[in-house]
Amino acid sequence: MQNLLKTEALASLPDRLPVTIAGRTRRVYDLVAGVYPLSTMFFHSKAHRCALSQSGIRNGMKVLEIATGSGEMFRRLVQANPDGTTVGLDISPNMAARTQRQVCREFPKARARCQAVDARHLPFKDASFDAVVCCYLLELLSRDDIFRALEEVGRVLKPGSAFTLVTIGQDTDFFNRLYHIAGSAVPAFWGRQIEQEVPKYLSECRLHIEHDRVVRQSGYPSRVTTARRRR
Repeated sequence: MQNLLKTEALASLPDRLPVTIAGRTRRVYDLVAGVYPLSTMFFHSKAHRCALSQSGIRNGMKVLEIATGSGEMFRRLVQANPDGTTVGLDISPNMAARTQRQVCREFPKARARCQAVDARHLPFKDASFDAVVCCYLLELLSRDDIFRALEEVGRVLKPGSAFTLVTIGQDTDFFNRLYHIAGSAVPAFWGRQIEQEVPKYLSECRLHIEHDRVVRQSGYPSRVTTARRRR
């Protein structure tokens, strides 16, 4: 029954991305690793603060961040979890290496590591993490790959644990038009907006939404959603 529902959901949603653009995305983000923190400074830091607050992460947990980018959210997680274990993943080796260097320098005693890994194939055992965080990734995945990544999230989460997701908002026509133009020009960097489909994606992957909030920074909307893995 679940497979039938998923098939119907897939068929009903338009998807302008190819089956996967992971290779191109990795190359693009390797190139921009050094300047990417500027986007967080101007557009994402408020959503990161909201995500940390909403996630329920407590010191001593085992926490995973998927798609660390240049590491701003990852450093927040490490700082909030000094006695726990914090693991970060990014498809871009340059992004992952940059984040690892920064964390080693800023938090030399923390149990934290960041490595280059594809979110569709997480190298962890089932029920390994107390919390998972993911910011601005799903926009870069095809529909099939979104389901693969979310199914992996559900697999590595402990039963009853929370997944906090940040996606790009799509609540104003002007912003949506600009993003559509940018995404059409460079899909491997911008992707496309999928925020309105997030509840359906999470439900299909047995993740129940508990908190949902839209925040805005410099005119850039972000949706912060926290869902819990069903026991």
